[in-house]
Amino acid sequence: MNPGIYHDISNEDYHAGDGVSKSQLDMVAVDPSLLPWQQSAPVDTEKLQALDMGSALHCLLLEPEEFDKRFIVAPEFNRRTTAGKQDEAAFLKDVSGMGMTVMAAEDGRKLQLMRGSAMAHPAARWLLEQEGGCESSHYWIDEETGELCRIRPDKQLRKFPIIADVKKVSDMSRFARHIEEFRYHVQDAMYREGAKHTTGEEHRFVFIAVSESIDCGRYPVRVFELDAYDKDEGLRLFRRDLNTYHQCRASSEWGGVEIIKRPEWARKQDMYA
Repeated sequence: MNPGIYHDISNEDYHAGDGVSKSQLDMVAVDPSLLPWQQSAPVDTEKLQALDMGSALHCLLLEPEEFDKRFIVAPEFNRRTTAGKQDEAAFLKDVSGMGMTVMAAEDGRKLQLMRGSAMAHPAARWLLEQEGGCESSHYWIDEETGELCRIRPDKQLRKFPIIADVKKVSDMSRFARHIEEFRYHVQDAMYREGAKHTTGEEHRFVFIAVSESIDCGRYPVRVFELDAYDKDEGLRLFRRDLNTYHQCRASSEWGGVEIIKRPEWARKQDMYA
């Protein structure tokens, strides 16, 4: 894959293609052996058919014209009656060959409310309504390691050097914890690095966080940007993990045996035993 920005690569081809991604570096950060494992382990395709509300929200907010091509919102069925169960079975049979994700009526209703909440937030609405490319694939060669790197921003604004990333969150009060748990600060660093290489411009990276939990009858929406400390820490971890990936790939040594220890509370109990 040559460096540059590609607008016509499918999500499936992107994830199966060349280059190292942020999600792969997440596995390297835990243990490098998880990367070749992930690439070779069989996938339970039945589980992948379940509705991913995060993917549905991304589609509805970023590519609304594609939503009805990828998702079907089912009518309401009364599953307490035989007729309702029969109607549901007939509906699912009718749509089974269409290659689309079926969404329950209640999930569809909730999703529309979450979209309405996002569009009611002034900064989120501005970002979502700006002209820009969604789900484009960026590739560049890292100067230090020579590795091909890749990112796939949710949205890159055309008239402003800004990348917007939509996050569905279970509880808005936990979003700061999610940054640590899911290494969003590493994503911030890698995506800004990639955008700088592919466009020649420094970019801002902002999160549009949409909660799926109700607070006072509404689905909270916030727009965040990391502070300077966490940006620097994200960059440090990105460089560390990319260098580890490079060393493993160059040596073909990925390890595999991890060190594990009992919880700290258990160790403290030993002291008093």
